[in-house]
Formats: sequence, structure tokens, C-alpha cells
Amino acid sequence: MDITGKTQYTDVASWELSDSMWDRIVPLLPKPKSRIRGRGRRRRNIGGRPAAEPRKLMSGILYILRTGCQWNALSQEFGVSGKTAHRYFQRWVRAGVFKRMWQAGLNEYDEIKGIEWKWQAADGAITKAPLGGEKTGKNPTDRGKTGTKRSLLVNEQGLPLGLVVSGANTPDGKLLEPTLLAIPIERPDPDKTEQHLSLDKGYSGEPCATTAEAQGYTLHVPDKANAKKNASASLGGASRVGGL
Repeated sequence: MDITGKTQYTDVASWELSDSMWDRIVPLLPKPKSRIRGRGRRRRNIGGRPAAEPRKLMSGILYILRTGCQWNALSQEFGVSGKTAHRYFQRWVRAGVFKRMWQAGLNEYDEIKGIEWKWQAADGAITKAPLGGEKTGKNPTDRGKTGTKRSLLVNEQGLPLGLVVSGANTPDGKLLEPTLLAIPIERPDPDKTEQHLSLDKGYSGEPCATTAEAQGYTLHVPDKANAKKNASASLGGASRVGGL
């Protein structure tokens, strides 16, 4: 992505699509299908309903993703219905548009500020998914209701580097390797750039230790036994302080 010129941002709300952001998105969108069919004298426009305006679609989609409101609650001021926005969202997901946006954003950030790779951390978070779907499962923390788990890798500034979505009942350890491999840009050679991976006690033992080593990370994860001992000691200290 060409960033030779000075980056300019229009003052817009956090859920709005600025001109500079849209200029970056346009090259990443799939080309619209031609409505011309046939050859020679038989070439003709097949007609049909005009395609929705891409910027309005993306504005509505980003608003939904930013605010978390329902698709059918999308305001008419965006110029597209929630149903249309959702249809194009699914189409663009399949076409890899949002992954390319993520990749382009990381590359631009790296060129402008530089991504800090030395310290990274990964963890999973469970969210509800009442409508089900391919990547859902029974949530063990919510009476077996349908949910998803997002396994996320970030650097020390919280920059999202890797992301995998799976069923809520998938153990964090099984998602570690695909999460580390999901980084959409080229990761520095661990032999040349020191990289540490911090995980919680849910990742202790195998296969996480082998996975981290294979990817060139120095692993930092508390042992379950020591973590339990330290937690008990902390509770004991708090009780003694309370007794004073």
C-alpha cells in the first residue's frame, strides 16, 4: 500500500467511515459482476436491480460491527437495509475482503510506527451464538448454550496479530497453533528477532509447549500447581490482613 503522502484523517465518529479509510478499502473490494451477456450482436444488458452502493454498504457493516446492534436495526440514514448489508457482509467475508483489510492495516501500521514483536500474548474468549452456525459449540460456562470462542494473539500494545474462531467447547490449547499461524503478514524470523509468548495456566503443558517452541517463541506460562499454590497464599495473606 502506497503511504508516501501524508496520511490525513477526517474528523468522524468512531463508527463512521472516513474518506481516507474508504480510499484504502476500495482496492480490496471484489470487482462488481458485469451485467453484459452474450457475444457480438447478441451482447446485451440483462438488466435487474442496480447493485447497492459499496461505500454505503461498508459504512453500514462497520456500524453494525462497531456498535453490536442487530442487522435489521440498521438505520435508514445509511441508505441500505440491514438485510442487504448482511448479505454483502457474508459475500465479502467469503471473498476475503475483511482479512485483506486486516492485513493492509497491519502492514501500514508496521511501516508507519513499527510492530513490536518482542512480547506477545494469546487467550480465548467465549461469546454467545444463539443462532448457531458452523463454528459454534456448547458453552461449558453457560449451561451448554450455543457459543463461539475467539482465540486472539496480540502484541504488547494490544495490536491484533492472529485470530481463530471455533466452538465454545474447544480447549484453548487446541487453538494455540492455528492462532499463531493465522498472522496475515510476514512474521519476523525468531532467530533474528527475539519473541516471547505469554499465556495463562490454561495453556500449561502439552501441546502448547511444543507448539510455542516449534514457532520459535520463548514461552512464559505459570504451572498449574504453582499458580494454585500462589493463589492460596494470596488468599491466606488477605485473610490475615482482614483479621488484623
